[in-house]
Amino acid sequence: MSVETVEVSVPFRAGREGYASFRIPAVVRTHGGVLLAFCEGRVGSAEDFGNIDIVLKRSLDGGRTWGPLQVVGANGTDLAGNPAPVVLDTGRVLLVQVRNAAAATEEAIRRGRVAAPDGRRVWVQHSDDEGLTWSTPREITKQVKRTNWRWYATTPGHAIQLSGGRVVVPANHSLPPTGTDGGTEGRYDGGHCLLSDDRGQSWRIGYVDDNTNGYINVNETTAAELPDGRVYFNARNDSPAPGTRADAHSEDGGRTLVKPFRPQACLTGPVVECSVLQVRDPDVLLFSGPAEPGYRARMSLRRSEDDGTTWDLAHTVDGLPAAYSDLVRVDEDTLGLLYETGDFSAYETITFRRIPLDWVT
Repeated sequence: MSVETVEVSVPFRAGREGYASFRIPAVVRTHGGVLLAFCEGRVGSAEDFGNIDIVLKRSLDGGRTWGPLQVVGANGTDLAGNPAPVVLDTGRVLLVQVRNAAAATEEAIRRGRVAAPDGRRVWVQHSDDEGLTWSTPREITKQVKRTNWRWYATTPGHAIQLSGGRVVVPANHSLPPTGTDGGTEGRYDGGHCLLSDDRGQSWRIGYVDDNTNGYINVNETTAAELPDGRVYFNARNDSPAPGTRADAHSEDGGRTLVKPFRPQACLTGPVVECSVLQVRDPDVLLFSGPAEPGYRARMSLRRSEDDGTTWDLAHTVDGLPAAYSDLVRVDEDTLGLLYETGDFSAYETITFRRIPLDWVT
């Protein structure tokens, strides 16, 4: 297949369908083969705060075309965001998300200027009909957020269910500052994950990786289960360590880390959210993210054949602006990439590309 025949569709375009902007993509495939593309629909602007809904489009033909927009998570005129979907072994689709008051900016939350009811809270809902209808969201904040954490975010991107049944949702948080710091400094960022062993009925906190020395401070995180059962975590790093990525492994399903997050200097790119996906048959770990150092552009796929220790370039999409992304296995021969991109800005569209699997494996 030539580059010219790659199939591309645009499920979300800024300024359409009642939303000024669409951001933060996540995509999963149901047992019946339906693709569910989630993102944040931002009503008034492209800002990270304000009136924001979690919206969804479904595809019945592998991402070639998309159905009408559905509002899945609405918080009145406040914020519902950071969709973290996962398809369970039962076929149920879980959707974990965060909510807060529209006026509560990240800076205000990190500085401790937002009262608890208006700050970041965690909710979960589900669908038993492949995304057609959804349950009423249920709050789980007390189970998964420590009282001293300020900022809080799930993933972004898809969550995972391990082969033993456990659900793992990567997440991040910020700590209260010390001394004269304001709390917005990167060294107060920390990583953790949410765990459920009963398919989303109850939740608890798994590993916690806090380190305020300003070297490795993980932020937005994604995860994959490796063929040997370990969990691989790959995270955005906002502190000045070598490179902008950090990673870690867990041998107990996300409860603890073998070692704290360390720099992953093989992955060159800007500070941004990225995605990982473990492909089976053949066994290859894939990574998507912009590859242009210092600028959100040149969306690329990288490949690891040693469980994330080292990475090689597998496929460059193009040289256009590009930012957040998520990966999904569409079918036996096809990989799906849902990502933010545009001709002049990374935030013009959320685009879906069907990529032949043999291009990257």
